[in-house]
Amino acid sequence: MKIIEKNGNKTEVIFAEEMGKKAFWHTSAHILAQAVKRLYPDTKCAIGPAIAEGFYYDFEFGFEFSADRFMEIEKEMRKIVKENLPVVYSTMPKEEALKYMEEKGEVYKTELILELPENEELSFFSQGEYTEVCAGPHVTSTGAIKALKLLSVAGAYWRGNEKNKMLTRIYGISFPNAELLEEYVNRMEEAKKRDHRKLGKELGLFTLLDEGPGFPFFLPKGMVLKNLLIEYWRKLHTREGYVEVATPMMLNRTLWETSGHWEHYKENMYTTTIDEADFAIKPMNCPGGMLVYKMEPHSYRDLPLRIGELGLVHRHEKSGQLHGLMRVRCFTQDDAHIFMTKEQIEEEIKGVVRLIDEVYTKFGFTYHVELSTRPENSIGSDKDWEVATEGLRSALNELGLSYVVNEGDGAFYGPKIDFHLEDSIGRTWQCGTIQLDFQLPQRFDAEYTGADGKKHRPIMIHRVVFGSIERFIGILTEHFAGKFPFWLSPVQIKILPISDKFCSYAKEVERELQQQGLRCETDVRDEKIGYKIRCARTERVPYIFVVGEKEESAKMVAVRGREEGDLGCMEIREFVKSIVCDVV
Repeated sequence: MKIIEKNGNKTEVIFAEEMGKKAFWHTSAHILAQAVKRLYPDTKCAIGPAIAEGFYYDFEFGFEFSADRFMEIEKEMRKIVKENLPVVYSTMPKEEALKYMEEKGEVYKTELILELPENEELSFFSQGEYTEVCAGPHVTSTGAIKALKLLSVAGAYWRGNEKNKMLTRIYGISFPNAELLEEYVNRMEEAKKRDHRKLGKELGLFTLLDEGPGFPFFLPKGMVLKNLLIEYWRKLHTREGYVEVATPMMLNRTLWETSGHWEHYKENMYTTTIDEADFAIKPMNCPGGMLVYKMEPHSYRDLPLRIGELGLVHRHEKSGQLHGLMRVRCFTQDDAHIFMTKEQIEEEIKGVVRLIDEVYTKFGFTYHVELSTRPENSIGSDKDWEVATEGLRSALNELGLSYVVNEGDGAFYGPKIDFHLEDSIGRTWQCGTIQLDFQLPQRFDAEYTGADGKKHRPIMIHRVVFGSIERFIGILTEHFAGKFPFWLSPVQIKILPISDKFCSYAKEVERELQQQGLRCETDVRDEKIGYKIRCARTERVPYIFVVGEKEESAKMVAVRGREEGDLGCMEIREFVKSIVCDVV
């Protein structure tokens, strides 16, 4: 299909390409706005971008809007598609554009135009009677949108500011054919079944309460899962030569001013006053890691120095953005900071990439990689940014990894490599990241003594593997649909006595399994065995042991596997021997 870019040039792309999807979904957002204006002419339009999957548009309606109106809006959208209206590119000077939008009563468009530089030539895209000031890209006609569906409605403050008016945000999705839409709808239905918030409650992993919005409570089984991930993390990092530290959760304002967070990140930080001095609860572990590095002198012989920290960090997220474990206000970041020389950059980055690959492969994820470059709001010299960016690029090329360059999306202190996981139903999640930083060591005046006896500045890598352990648990819960691998299951075996008469033997089996290092529970409730089996299946435990008279006499257990079904009677040692290869 052909798309029209911001400059009016036409380019041939396919829907599968990122630019193709962006143009397709951006035009779909305009079709939504056009349909809304046809049906409810007094509605005011705000913004309507393409997003990672689909599109949305923000409106100010003169009435209380609900999803009950989706059907009539979709009908009008399909009519616009059938009309196959050409999408026409044009430009307009700022003054003329302002007059145009003011005459239409589009106050939100007017506000955006007012903030643009004087003498700015603005790009417009028109389809039939609907014209929008917009940077594009767009497909060349509305007829390209063969299948569409409105998904949900939500409130959204204008420009994300809680002090502004609450608008109505309508989300939608569209595709070049009906088959892709059907596939998407089926995937979303499957995602609902796997929702970690629902499964977290059913499996007794975690809960979110009104007393702490965005602050998850981990329950006993959830803590088993969390600790297993931490144990795995520690084992890998010990093997890779990392040392572990813990830095304070709250530190003085001067530290955050030195790091740059007070200037660049203060709106996301929780602050307080102690002894008439400003303090902040840490949103990141890095500045504390810098203080640890500076506690003693270092030689080039000490480098690379790999320091890990499982630090609990707090960030102020807006209430409307909170979502289960995926978006919270406090989480455990599996941080590590590597201090090194310039000559060690490439090898250290390759080592981190290999570590991340090992972890994601362990959980059955595929992933793609993005290299994010210098943003507008950044610190440091052009030379440092160039060296840092080329260091990351060179490591990726050396490893033969394909990657996408994400221009201008780096951290304010350095470029980064992001790892986007793909789960079992095709969704992507950004988890691991590697950030190369020349700035923080400079700001904190960090040094090491080189082979020449002179003082040098180390270079720093910030990196996470899980990202947030809480979020990673949410992703794993949905990826496995609650059916965690044997080694990661909070309860690995459920022991079900047929009646009270066999509870004593069931407890004997439980003790023997625990001695073998396995996690198990016995259901001693006075319920029928069929009910107990159904409950154990709902809990998604990997194995069920049923014990009765025959099993007690033979000192065996009747084994049912979550995936394998009935495995017959086995001795406990025989069973343990058969599953030991699954244990990490």
